[in-house]
Amino acid sequence: MAAIELQGVTKRFGDVIALNDLNLTVEDGEIYGFLGPNGAGKSTTINVLLDFVRPTSGNARVLGYDARAESTQIRQRVGVLPDGYHVYDRLTGRQHLQFAIDSKDADDDPDELLARVGISEAADRKAGGYSKGMAQRLVLGMALVGEPELLILDEPSTGLDPAGAREMREIIREERDRGAAVFFSSHILGQVDSVCDRVGILREGELVAEDTISGLRDAIGTQSTLVVHVDQTPADIKQRLRALNGVTGVMVDDTTITVEANDGSKSAVLSTIEESGATVEDFATEDASLEDLFMAYTNDERQVVA
Repeated sequence: MAAIELQGVTKRFGDVIALNDLNLTVEDGEIYGFLGPNGAGKSTTINVLLDFVRPTSGNARVLGYDARAESTQIRQRVGVLPDGYHVYDRLTGRQHLQFAIDSKDADDDPDELLARVGISEAADRKAGGYSKGMAQRLVLGMALVGEPELLILDEPSTGLDPAGAREMREIIREERDRGAAVFFSSHILGQVDSVCDRVGILREGELVAEDTISGLRDAIGTQSTLVVHVDQTPADIKQRLRALNGVTGVMVDDTTITVEANDGSKSAVLSTIEESGATVEDFATEDASLEDLFMAYTNDERQVVA
């Protein structure tokens, strides 16, 4: 049974098509990163899953339940950290957690959850005095109540400092290792790169790419940076390397040659350097970043590939 199944989901708001025939599956025990520029339809997708918005056509199932007909059963089994959440100013952190525990008829210890998300010291402070990062941690703690089978996290690192973002990623991995599926949207692409099993990229309501990060790199043919250390630098190496197919940039700094090239050109680059009379002492490849992939899949010239 998949954690999330969307089949042919279309959502129109008047003349605006927010989602267009969207098909998407998230497997049990999978961390799935959901990316897209503003207005791509990410929040609409999450709202459909939680039955906050109903699709114009198509079907959505969560943990095997119909999102429209069985939303109550879904909410008992899903933990949610929404974008634009609101805490209750007059309730303490512990009271927030206890409310979530009572709502799910769970037996969690609120103090253990507060410790897990790193705000034990603020347990008895009113949440109205929390910083944005503390409030984010609090709502994450509420999402973890009852050991949910699925976590839906909308921009989970908003307001967190680097240490907090790292702790967030650790919690996401722990939940996956426990057996839960995690579905989250984020604009902080480096965090997606470091934690996701698969990534889906949404553009104008359509899924334009879906794969592992390495799979996306292979499919798009995005360029990489090849840094080559040599014993000497041949006088004409720049010209010879620039003449190779797939090479778009060459920089020489003493005995280090840096080449921007397609993956298929790397062997030719190394061969050309050696044929020029230099000895390759060491080399390293820096893969295209997720930001590069994101731009490649969402720019206006790119055709839909999913």
